[in-house]
Amino acid sequence: MSWARLAVYFAPPPSSPLWTFGSRTIGYDAASGADVAQDPPPGFDAATWAAATAEPRKYGFHATLKAPFTLPADRRVDEVLTALHEFAGKQRAVAIPRPVVQPMGRFVALVPDGELADLNELAFAAVKHFEPFRAPLSAGDRARRVASADLTARQLELLDTFGYPYVAEQFRFHMTLTGPLPDADRSSVVEVLAARHAAEAPGPLIVSRVVVFGQETRDGRFRIVASADLSAG
Repeated sequence: MSWARLAVYFAPPPSSPLWTFGSRTIGYDAASGADVAQDPPPGFDAATWAAATAEPRKYGFHATLKAPFTLPADRRVDEVLTALHEFAGKQRAVAIPRPVVQPMGRFVALVPDGELADLNELAFAAVKHFEPFRAPLSAGDRARRVASADLTARQLELLDTFGYPYVAEQFRFHMTLTGPLPDADRSSVVEVLAARHAAEAPGPLIVSRVVVFGQETRDGRFRIVASADLSAG
């Protein structure tokens, strides 16, 4: 199969309670490629909650390590998958003792309760390891990225170096649960999703695998292509 874009993410195993919680929240299972029935929070009907989660549904439940990229003409998908296993064999799993549901700007996401240096190092190692497989940003993609956020000079530098502005010290691990929400709705959604997370997928979050996701067309959804467990000693 050919892919318009690939990405390197953390995603929990599809058999795990956390995957079930995340996929049900966004309404899509990126392992099967199937829609998942949602349970809208109070104040949302099915249509408004589907609209509120449309953005994360496109990407599947994940945390970004290497943001979506296009392969150069001289690179192949099987080379990326080989690199995936090479990378995983050199990395140790990282535990997030207290994942919490919080606002992240206008979005709601599952995030660590505090900074974790090992997690940030893992993410930047992934950015650098897979950089040879990233074609340069097109002028249109760069312009869309710049227009979508008020980037700092440092973030623009990272965008031009790695194709994504939120890497290195600008990185923050997060697993997106909603698209942008109105200010009036955000706190109530956080409360509901935090309660569901605590009930359905409690305990620490172990970042123990890396996953390549693929997108068949630029307007299509991402789905899982391959995964590898982090297995360094």
